[in-house]
Amino acid sequence: MTQPGQPEGGIADPLDMQRARLFALLGRLLLAPPDAALLRGLASLGPQPGTPLGQACLALAEAAAHAELARVGREYHELFIGVGRGELLPFASYYLTGFLHERPLALVRADLLRLGIARSPGMAEPEDHLGFLCEAMAGLLSGAFQAPAQDVAEFFDRHLRPWAGRAFADLEKARDGGFYSAVGALGVAFIEIETAAAALPA
Repeated sequence: MTQPGQPEGGIADPLDMQRARLFALLGRLLLAPPDAALLRGLASLGPQPGTPLGQACLALAEAAAHAELARVGREYHELFIGVGRGELLPFASYYLTGFLHERPLALVRADLLRLGIARSPGMAEPEDHLGFLCEAMAGLLSGAFQAPAQDVAEFFDRHLRPWAGRAFADLEKARDGGFYSAVGALGVAFIEIETAAAALPA
């Protein structure tokens, strides 16, 4: 994912950087299974605050500590790829209309074009994939993609708030979930916080 003509990086609020890191982690785990280094990093997470988000982070760390790399890879395949299709279809079009490649995808593409954000070469999934949208939010919050704060808030409100919480809840309770159930729980907790914050007066 790139933004042609814009410098990488920028000055971001520390809280926004924390939010960006969580969005980036969720995006990474939704777009591909974790490698051994990522599992080790997650397993080494230290004590977390006693909040729902903190508890979800701790549960993910514990799941990573007990995960087997090959098994997590199979789990990812069953959840998102499968034979014909995976157990889950983490696309805005599917959650909002019941079909793939519908109006929500067109709206995402229009906003990406307006913001000057281009899909990276080799990216196979449509842009309304939950992982892609999380990565876009990470770039917007961190300053890697230059955009006014109002545009960042509107991107979440249009493209994630209406359905991301339901998708993460489905992941949390998926039949083929194990490690990814913890990923789903983290997503649920995080999206709840983001949704509540978005409802606060500016």
